[in-house]
Amino acid sequence: MGHPILIVDDSGFMRNVIKQILAVDPDLEVVGEAEDGQVALEKEKASKPAVILLDIEMPRLDGLSALKRLRLVSKAKVVILSSVAQLGSPAAIEARRLGAFDVIAKPSGAISLDLKAKRGHEILTVVRAALSLPPLDVSAIARRSQPNDQSR
Repeated sequence: MGHPILIVDDSGFMRNVIKQILAVDPDLEVVGEAEDGQVALEKEKASKPAVILLDIEMPRLDGLSALKRLRLVSKAKVVILSSVAQLGSPAAIEARRLGAFDVIAKPSGAISLDLKAKRGHEILTVVRAALSLPPLDVSAIARRSQPNDQSR
């Protein structure tokens, strides 16, 4: 079983893309998903994630408000993954002030169709760093997925 990860984003499409990105790393396991900060707080209690990937713009309870509450109740490292958290933006600065481990900007606005290609490696690198894991050996994953691998 891998390190438990909670994905919080109001877009089901985005949660799916992020799940696909994390699925390539055998050290990580998605243990829950939430569509807003309120649900995230409930899921955090149940799943005790090591890392929470948190969007900022969400209905009911936005990411920064959720981050404030999570800091009080959770030991999880929180990585902000948001289209409004560009490097140096007020949202990114506030997220860091509130204790976010890191801030990753989603490219191309809210829908981010190119997230997987442009940010997949960055997401995996930051999540592994939050867990104090060494960088992912992409070539080892490629070797493992080769059929008829006789080298084991």
